[in-house]
Amino acid sequence: MAEKNEQLIETLDEEGNKVSFELIDIVTVDNIEYALLLPVKDKKDDEGEILVMRLKKDGEEFSFEAIDDDDEFNRIAEYIEELEDEIE
Repeated sequence: MAEKNEQLIETLDEEGNKVSFELIDIVTVDNIEYALLLPVKDKKDDEGEILVMRLKKDGEEFSFEAIDDDDEFNRIAEYIEELEDEIE
């Protein structure tokens, strides 16, 4: 049986609680990298929501930023939908 290669990321939420995510993919839109993350608690639920976060690299360190701009988020969502259509 093949073993699934998961990349787990742990971070702190706004209240200081540890939250774990599975890194689904990294996509580049308009020369900016975005991480597609699935909260580990949602893995049991087939309808878990994937989070899209801007990926920032500072030397060897990576961080994630929320996307507050609706236009930016809509561009990324459209790109991801196009990828899903190509896969199907």
